[in-house]
Amino acid sequence: MKYIQIHPNDNVAVMLEDLAKGEKVSAAGGEVVLSEPVQRGHKIALQDIEAGSPVIKYGNVIALATTRIKAGDWVHTHNAKTNLSENDDYVYEHVESRLPDILGRTFQGYLRKDGRAAIRNELWIIPTVGCVNSVAGELVKRNQHLVKGSIDGLYTFPHPFGCSQLGEDHEQTRKLLAALVKHPNAGGVLVLGLGCENLTLSQFQEELGAWDPSRVKFLVCQNVEDELEEGGRLLAELADYAGTFEREEISADKLVIGMKCGGSDGLSGITANPTVGRFSDYMISIGGSTVLTEVPEMFGAESILFNRCQNQEVFDKAVSMVNDFKAYFVEHGQVVYENPSPGNKAGGITTLEDKSCGCVQKGGHAQVVDVLRYGEQVTRKGLNLLSGPGNDLVSATNLTAAGAHMILFTTGRGTPFGAPAPTIKIATNTALAEKKSGWIDFNAGTVAEGEPLDEAGLRLLDYVLAVAGGEKTQTEKRGYREISIFKDGVVL
Repeated sequence: MKYIQIHPNDNVAVMLEDLAKGEKVSAAGGEVVLSEPVQRGHKIALQDIEAGSPVIKYGNVIALATTRIKAGDWVHTHNAKTNLSENDDYVYEHVESRLPDILGRTFQGYLRKDGRAAIRNELWIIPTVGCVNSVAGELVKRNQHLVKGSIDGLYTFPHPFGCSQLGEDHEQTRKLLAALVKHPNAGGVLVLGLGCENLTLSQFQEELGAWDPSRVKFLVCQNVEDELEEGGRLLAELADYAGTFEREEISADKLVIGMKCGGSDGLSGITANPTVGRFSDYMISIGGSTVLTEVPEMFGAESILFNRCQNQEVFDKAVSMVNDFKAYFVEHGQVVYENPSPGNKAGGITTLEDKSCGCVQKGGHAQVVDVLRYGEQVTRKGLNLLSGPGNDLVSATNLTAAGAHMILFTTGRGTPFGAPAPTIKIATNTALAEKKSGWIDFNAGTVAEGEPLDEAGLRLLDYVLAVAGGEKTQTEKRGYREISIFKDGVVL
């Protein structure tokens, strides 16, 4: 297949490979001839589109023509523009959805004392303030001998915050770090502070709530003579506790899977994102949970998700989530459609609506069961929406904090980063999968080559369960793990 008309109502087709001037494309309306070379992921007009008329892709308006576009012409930023605005009214028009029938699955994981499952059994050091990042890093280096038996690794996640922050920023840092401490993939956690920071130990413990002293320990560096010696002693105690857990067969309905995209291209919404959407439907059918975030990349396609909210209460929360993020843009003097990125545009994405219609494909067809604020954890089984920005590292950290055991990250351009949770990189095209095999874990480019989406989704489900059972992702093999905390206001 050289091209695809995604929806029968579309007046554009997407190239699945580079096509030369003069090549012919057939669609429901007849045959058109390319008036110029068009690269993979980019669009051509299947019919004449008058200036001011809609450009339709995915069956939705993704742009308005800024000039007359002839059948066979390349359609992109030079002749089309966004139709988004900061103000929209939403009406709840509930759409029922049917999920596929699938037998339950299991994986080899760790069962925690609170009944939650884990896919890794690691030791984590969580700095409460950036001043102790180097101490945390040195503790990781000095204590690698603790990684043995069922302990999968020892990691820390440096960040620059925890002090000199005010109001909502201070609260968000506290909530995010406390949520990471609670993550089930951490069999033991050392919370590392300095002693004079804004984020005091008492504040942090209040945010954390009840904790198991065998699993979570605290060290304030200013309160001890030798923080490296004391830290090593506490890590040894945590390792003794974490080492009591062994992998066992667990129902896959305990899994929580985060979903996001980055470095997207024109095939993202055709191959990788719909594959993740099929996976999400399968995961929810067997009783598991998935989480979709990147609110600014829902703009223009939000109604697709809103109408799948299972009730009015969830709908109202979803509308507030989107409107609050639009207000955030406006308050900072920015338009809501300052997206896609230069890399997205180079890959064939023309407007934010174009990007968003592709992004929401990751949500599959399931009903939306809950809407979470930044730093909140998943409590309801099914498809959850999570408030947060589209920035790759910020949103991947947010998904981890929400309790995602792993993150499915689709990409058409490629990226090497990893979140604290295992991060599966899914290529939209085979060329990327072959070129960057050290980054990519799963190739969804095969969908453009004829693999049915149902089969690709099942193949992804099998791979997710293998990773849940201990198979390492490319980012894990290379030790790529980072966090980034969302901030908005003043730094003192």
